[in-house]
Amino acid sequence: MAAVISAAGLARAFPSRQGPVEAVRGVDLTVREGEILGFLGPNGAGKTTTLRMLTTLLRPTGGTAAVAGHDLAGDPAGVRRVSGYVAQSGGVDPRISVREELVTQARMYRLSRAEAARRTAELARDLDLTGLLDRRTGALSGGQRRRLDIAMALTHRPKVLFLDEPTTGLDPGSRADLWALVRRLRDEHGTTVFLTTHYLDEAEALADRIVIVDRGVVAADGTPSALKLAHGGSLDATLQDTFLAITGRGPAPAGSAPVAV
Repeated sequence: MAAVISAAGLARAFPSRQGPVEAVRGVDLTVREGEILGFLGPNGAGKTTTLRMLTTLLRPTGGTAAVAGHDLAGDPAGVRRVSGYVAQSGGVDPRISVREELVTQARMYRLSRAEAARRTAELARDLDLTGLLDRRTGALSGGQRRRLDIAMALTHRPKVLFLDEPTTGLDPGSRADLWALVRRLRDEHGTTVFLTTHYLDEAEALADRIVIVDRGVVAADGTPSALKLAHGGSLDATLQDTFLAITGRGPAPAGSAPVAV
């Protein structure tokens, strides 16, 4: 399959009184069309900075990247046209209804009033929000709000959906519902999903492939099974033990590969 996201030497340094701080030191990655990629790393590893660069919220200080054929530096508007982004905290107005939020989002993408109403109905149906359209967003449960966040990100039918820790704070039932939604987006619409999460069970349940970053670079890249075999010592290893071995936060099992899959 064709690459939808590609990055080579992607880097970001932040100025400080002591000199530049290299948050991302050179990330190389490829995400294929229709793939669900789990993007993992310890706190401070550079994953959030990488995500913010790929979504044009932060300008890289080095390297190159493209999303669905649009260059990150040369065509950021093009990147935004083909991308949907769901931040950790969401961004809905608690004072207005679900319908108003979705229609407003559609109008911001220059849909006519009639098109905005149709798209709102489609998104509500697909994300199980139809019965909530006239409810204030401030009265939604955590799981309902996350579905609304994703609906807003899908308004313009993006090729790539970026999800930044989408299930943080959700109960187990809401997490399971969101997992099913992510799978459906990929299976029924061919959406490529770039997922960051701290929940290793979530990454294992959803991701076709996992990229682990540590200290600003890619430390491992492979399917969950391949990572377990190479770094955990066997297919029976847990993803948590594998993650700890890769990032140096735990003892590496005897016979494990040195760094990458």
